[in-house]
Formats: sequence, C-alpha cells, structure tokens
Amino acid sequence: MSFYWIKTNALIKKIFSNYVWDVSNSENKIYLTFDDGPTPEITEWVLEELKKHNAKATFFCIGNNIEKYPDVFEKVINEGHSIGNHTFNHLNGWKTATEDYLENTKLCEEEILKSNPSNSELAKQIYNLKSAIFRPPYGKIKLSQSKKLRQLGYKIIMWDVLSADFDTSISKEKCLDNVIKNTKSGSIIVFHDSVKAFANLEYSLPKALKYWAAKGFIFERLD
Repeated sequence: MSFYWIKTNALIKKIFSNYVWDVSNSENKIYLTFDDGPTPEITEWVLEELKKHNAKATFFCIGNNIEKYPDVFEKVINEGHSIGNHTFNHLNGWKTATEDYLENTKLCEEEILKSNPSNSELAKQIYNLKSAIFRPPYGKIKLSQSKKLRQLGYKIIMWDVLSADFDTSISKEKCLDNVIKNTKSGSIIVFHDSVKAFANLEYSLPKALKYWAAKGFIFERLD
C-alpha cells in the first residue's frame, strides 16, 4: 500500500491553498464524504446509516457508475445529499494528459446532469455549475488540470481526515480509530462506498456516526 496521511499535513494545506481541505466553523460542523459510488446495496446502506442521525453528506461519484446505476444515484439526490464530480473513469491525474482529464471530467458532469430526467431541476440545484465540486481520484491532480478546472468554476475538494477504509491491510478497528482520533470541527472526512472498502466501512461508519453525534457534531454537506 502506498504512503498516505490519515491527517493531512498542515504544510500541504498551506502549499496547496487553492484546494479545500477543511471548512472552518464555530458550530461543530463536520463534512462526511463518500467516494467512488454509486454502488448498489453499499451506497443504499450508507444512506440508511446517515438517515439514522439525520446526517447530510457529499458523494463524489464516478460517471461510469452513475451511468450503470441511475436508480441508486437518484436515491442519493432525493435524500438531500450533495454530489461531486470524481471523473468518469476514476482517472489518476498524474498519469493522464490534461486535455484527456478535462474531457473525462466533462463526461462525468454530463452524466450527473442527464441522470434522473424526471427530477432534473433538483439535480441542477444540487449540482450548481457555478460552484461545482470536484475531487481528484487518489488525490492526484496536476497543477495544469487544477487550474483549468478552477477556471471552469469547480472547487477542488480534498480532505482533512482519511479513514483508509480502502486499505485492506488495516483492521476495521484501525479504520474507526483513524476517524475518531483525527476529526475536529470543520474536518472533511473521506470514506468510500465501494465493494473494496465495505468491510471496513460497515464496521466503522455506524460507530463513528454514533460517537460524533454524542459529541454534538453536526453533519453537513459540501456545496
């Protein structure tokens, strides 16, 4: 498994200050995010867990998954969560030409807007192109790609806390510990509603939600 920070280094946040790493506030708000869906059953399970705590979250979706599972995507929208662009094919920006990366992002954007035509106004309201949110897969994006996307009106959303639920070499207890110990008011936290991450997610998310709720945290979506 490649090196990664559970808690994003403060120097990295300062160097890449054009990206959103956290959202400072005095109201004890935190921001749960879920990458790589929609995934049948798993995304729906996440929605049920969030509902138990009246929690809103942000789902950074892969366009190809939206195309394959429009009904699951519709459920995310209809339950009031926000949607972010995660490229159409989960591209690694460091290994992709900028023109190709932008085109793949556009394909995802088109999939988001054309999905759920019966509720297109709600989709457009949630996915407001003037303040569209984008998360680069793996957190890997070239400066040229970032510049172009920001010129198009995207906010590049990174994270303050990484659950590492995707890492099959860590225990489910470690995954829970990662988010419990490192989350504070304003934190953007990453989970994955994917098959690979589900063993860790299934254990850690309900316990983390219960813990945070008891601590008085408010679960907000990103826009």
